[in-house]
Amino acid sequence: MSTVRKIPMRKCVGCGEMKSKKEMLRVLKTTEDEIILDATGRKNGRGAYLCFDKGCLEKAIKNKGLERSLKTAIPKEVYESLTKEFEKLEQL
Repeated sequence: MSTVRKIPMRKCVGCGEMKSKKEMLRVLKTTEDEIILDATGRKNGRGAYLCFDKGCLEKAIKNKGLERSLKTAIPKEVYESLTKEFEKLEQL
């Protein structure tokens, strides 16, 4: 008898779509209150998920979705560095 594996689903803080965890990028707030991108999805800390789309990042910035999910105020410099990292990922 075969069992069906459950696929973990996550909600994008930008567009609000539910997608599988592997189709999304995790933005992480570490215990040192540092905000970074977590490509592996396994680092310790509070996470929020975004689609691999720069438009979703822009929506999350506009509607403060990342700030709500990470439960902290995010400085402008962090948003700028996240935007640069997203651009690098889109080029790959």
